[in-house]
Order: sequence, then C-alpha cells, then structure tokens
Amino acid sequence: MRLNGVDDRLERHQYPTTSEELIAAHGNATVELADGSERLGDVLERFGEQTFDDADDVFTALRAGVCHRGVGRRFYSDRDPTTDADDGPSPVSF
Repeated sequence: MRLNGVDDRLERHQYPTTSEELIAAHGNATVELADGSERLGDVLERFGEQTFDDADDVFTALRAGVCHRGVGRRFYSDRDPTTDADDGPSPVSF
C-alpha cells in the first residue's frame, strides 16, 4: 500500500480526532493498493466511528481495512497445508 502523500497530511492533522473528522478533511485522498486504489474515506468508514490518538493509529487502521485489492494474491499461503499424520510426511522441527 502506498499512501501517495496522505501520510504527510495525516501526520499534520490535529489529534486526537475522530474518523468522521478525518473523512471530512482527507476522505477523497486515495491510497494505491497492489491491484488498484481506494479512497481513504471508504477504508475508514468500514470501522464505524473511531477516535484516533495519533497518526500511527490511523495507519494501523488503514493497513487493516483496505479491501481485497490491497492484499496481493488472495487466499495464498506459502505454508504447507496441514496434513493428516497417516497420509503425509512426518513434520520436522528445525
């Protein structure tokens, strides 16, 4: 996720603040995702009314709230699926 200067705007915003105030001030700003973009206001609206103590709280909410286009390959895991002990190899601990 790239914030396209939104991070600077959020860091300069006066805190504590509510999601409603952030949406009013910066809601039309867009963030770039792995596959497209999304409005800041759309991401924050998913959480309902929130109070943010600082910009880091907002960044955490943004990372958690972006739509599926922001996560890269959906349902992908680099972990092996769990296997039934009788059917697969024995697990090895390093």
